[in-house]
Amino acid sequence: MEHFDHSTLTELAALVCGDEPGMKRRAGWELAGFLKRAGWENVPEHDGRPRMLWMEETLKERQEDEAADIERVVLRLADRREYLQQPHDYDAVIARLQDILALEGQRIDYDKNRPFLTDYDADQAPRPQRVELKVAISDLVTDPDLASAVQLRLDEAHICQEHGAYTSAVIMLGSLLEGVLVHAADTRPAATPLPRPARDMRLQELIQHAHTNRWIDQDAKMASDLLRTYRNLVHPLAEKRTRHSADFDTADLCWSTVNAVLNDLAASAP
Repeated sequence: MEHFDHSTLTELAALVCGDEPGMKRRAGWELAGFLKRAGWENVPEHDGRPRMLWMEETLKERQEDEAADIERVVLRLADRREYLQQPHDYDAVIARLQDILALEGQRIDYDKNRPFLTDYDADQAPRPQRVELKVAISDLVTDPDLASAVQLRLDEAHICQEHGAYTSAVIMLGSLLEGVLVHAADTRPAATPLPRPARDMRLQELIQHAHTNRWIDQDAKMASDLLRTYRNLVHPLAEKRTRHSADFDTADLCWSTVNAVLNDLAASAP
């Protein structure tokens, strides 16, 4: 890769140190660990100097010897796995990182939730990251047996996704969403009640019921309606009629949908 301008390296050093409000902050003893997670070899230990000065000089020296290591730092900064304990810090970091990279003619994009560097194009938005699930199923479903069944389907959907069984993943996601919405309709007080028992309602009606009672927001409702369409691919004739087979992007979109609905349900819990 081409060398970054020294001012860009200064900005990257600031992101690694994370002293700005809303950024993930790393203490001096954590800096070497970050570089190791980024894939650096022969990582120097922080020598006690001010963190920002040490990181800036370390990046500049390493770029002279191994420019690819700077790309590794960029990609680690953009990797959600670096923010598992502070997920809210990620959005601020990635927004700042994209601004910095744009000046170098590059940007972060994603493939299967993993970041990579590509050329900057002002007319092409990066692939959005998947909405992450922020709650446990047991926090949403009070019936232990039902919670166990829902969690099992969530786990099986992960297995299907990882092994390329995308239609199966979508079907699993649709079924667990329906189960959670039925449970919510049965157990929550509703300003607008259902016209008949929840177990007799279609998924579309359950989604509308959750939205009408402000358990999920408009974005989650619209995305859930799309998930319902994909879930109908359980019928081979529907797949033939639509001439569409679920692929990675289809399943990834459905993951974001289910996670968004579950997050909304948790936030609106009585």
